[in-house]
Amino acid sequence: MEWLDEYEKLVIRMNTPRVVIDNAVCPTATLVQVDSARKRGVLLEAVQVLADLDLSINKAYISSDGRWFMDVFHVTDRLGRKLTDDSVITYIEQSLGTWNGPARPAALEGLTALELTGADRTGLLSEVFAVLADMQCSVVEARAWTHRGRLACLAFLRGEDADADRVARILARLGHLLRGDTETPGAVAAVPAAAVAHADRRLHQLMSADRDHERACPTPAVSVQSWAERGYSVVTVHCRDRPKLFFDVVCTLNDMDYVVFHGTVDTPGDQARQEFYIRHADGSPIRSETERLRVCQCLQAAIERRSLEGVRLELCTPDRPGLLSDVTRTFRENGLLVAQAEVSTKGDLASNVFYVTDATGNAVDQSAIDAVRERVGMDCLVAKEEPRPQLYQKAGPGDRDSVGGIGLVYLGNLVKRNLYNLGLIKSCS
Repeated sequence: MEWLDEYEKLVIRMNTPRVVIDNAVCPTATLVQVDSARKRGVLLEAVQVLADLDLSINKAYISSDGRWFMDVFHVTDRLGRKLTDDSVITYIEQSLGTWNGPARPAALEGLTALELTGADRTGLLSEVFAVLADMQCSVVEARAWTHRGRLACLAFLRGEDADADRVARILARLGHLLRGDTETPGAVAAVPAAAVAHADRRLHQLMSADRDHERACPTPAVSVQSWAERGYSVVTVHCRDRPKLFFDVVCTLNDMDYVVFHGTVDTPGDQARQEFYIRHADGSPIRSETERLRVCQCLQAAIERRSLEGVRLELCTPDRPGLLSDVTRTFRENGLLVAQAEVSTKGDLASNVFYVTDATGNAVDQSAIDAVRERVGMDCLVAKEEPRPQLYQKAGPGDRDSVGGIGLVYLGNLVKRNLYNLGLIKSCS
């Protein structure tokens, strides 16, 4: 029926986000505003697109009247400049202003994804890549994170290397490697790459399913309080800022089935202060102390997983069969533990990044780095020392409200204050 078609078109128009990008509002950043009637997933999609472009979100404001959601971001590039590249601006508009959300990378189409979790140890990643090399599999892209003694890894294999028989044998061999102890055994699975909507988000999900958050130590970085009068639970995050921190927090809340109705993000200096007013998808706040503690643990784990520590080793060299196996074996033979890895190939060129520590997670001796570089190639393997920041700063006397016990103000004042801070109104009085 014609009227039904018109109704469907109206629903699509209402649920398709409206994107506004403006360089005139703020003198130091580009304002990106996303409006939508669809409450689930739009905030995560927006933050995901900006994070994937390596853009910094210096301030953010999230608001909702219950039917319409508005997300506002102050964005700069990695050098702290406004966005001036028309191709970047167009990509943001096209990615967010669509019914279906951001498109998946075309490079991963037709690939098979291996998902691995297990107890981490020195050389484990080397053994994984050795199995894949022995099975004559080409790794197009891979990501690996370690956190509190656990490993999560995604490896994308070429379709021609992943027939059913070969995949079955790969799973059997990797399952043996990841067996671990009986209390926390590892797991490995193969899925179509199209089933992995976003690699970093999937790594968070794998580590959460592996229950790494249960090993997270309580810190003052995350607090969760109840605002019963308004029916919200208030989540506060206060820690050292780092790339993609906002994405990691929003991703975790989304995967735990919470909706952010209101919120603010600010990054004064090297600190990050994030405040979110959340409810379950069914509209209810956090119901119990057990649930509150679980939210704190999961957010603390999300903050820690991507904390870049150790020495950053950048490998750029022509790709060849067995490259990852050879390089990671060299790490193992020199006592290096791969804390994080990001592997990609562009044409015939391999571009890989590894964060390495010693076997105990401490700083690496320079002689070990020199030995690895000499063996792999001084020109193609570059080392860069990464600082080991203190993620959680002790709260001072004046920080009580912002860290350990947020002052719950009337939401109207919160809205006015943050609209003023973001330059959207001239006064907050």
